[in-house]
Amino acid sequence: METVVTGAFDNLRSHDLRFLQEASRLGDLTVLLWNDELVRVATRQPPKFPMAERLYILKAVRYVARVVPAGTWTEPGGLPLAQDFRGALWVDLEGDLTAQRRRFCERHGLEYRVLAAGAMGGFPEPPPPASASDRKRVVATGCYDWLHSGHVRFFEEVSAHGDLYVVVGHDANIRLLKGAGHPLLCDAERRFLVGSIRYVAQALISSGHGWLDAEPEIRRIQPHIYAVNEDGDRGGKRDYCARHGIEYLVLKREPAAGLPKRSSTDLRGF
Repeated sequence: METVVTGAFDNLRSHDLRFLQEASRLGDLTVLLWNDELVRVATRQPPKFPMAERLYILKAVRYVARVVPAGTWTEPGGLPLAQDFRGALWVDLEGDLTAQRRRFCERHGLEYRVLAAGAMGGFPEPPPPASASDRKRVVATGCYDWLHSGHVRFFEEVSAHGDLYVVVGHDANIRLLKGAGHPLLCDAERRFLVGSIRYVAQALISSGHGWLDAEPEIRRIQPHIYAVNEDGDRGGKRDYCARHGIEYLVLKREPAAGLPKRSSTDLRGF
């Protein structure tokens, strides 16, 4: 069965990804994504991120089978129909429009399912890779405190070199390196966000300390490649790789085509 969700998915956070994850358990998930004008109509303010950027990130989410740009609303509380979704299951969260949406689905031949917010608590640990791979193993490390399109692009580029394992820094180490006020999100949440991106084979939490806090995980993964962007080329990583026979890959910080450059520091004010 095709499962449909709809919304702006602007400034995508962990609760959005938990919703998408649970909805995907009910069938192949299509996201009917509001364009910028629909966001303005529905929220009375412009989106924080443009349609192209929201589309790019959603296409990278492992729970999503496809993303369809929305058309226009046929009526309040209805789906902004872009095509015929008769026979599909519309999955929603409980809200002020639930009753109207249920009536809309009855008239248009859609099944309607409301997910309870309480069923989406916590940050499930992503499963390990399904099976052994003959591809190279690539490791990347970082804070990933505000997952954005720049991170997604980095994961996309790095995954072309092999199966990507991302180790997020544990909370105490992020505070040690970045100071008070960091991280914004706990390590379990950051691992969940990173692990929700389809280019990542597995996301883990570091257990060491300092700039090489992921060393215990690196020993366990035994990667062929350690990938960083230009900002991350520090902290003894290059020397560590030279000593242990690991290829050291430095990528330029380039956004996906047509998208702006993003950094977690800049987005902290959003």
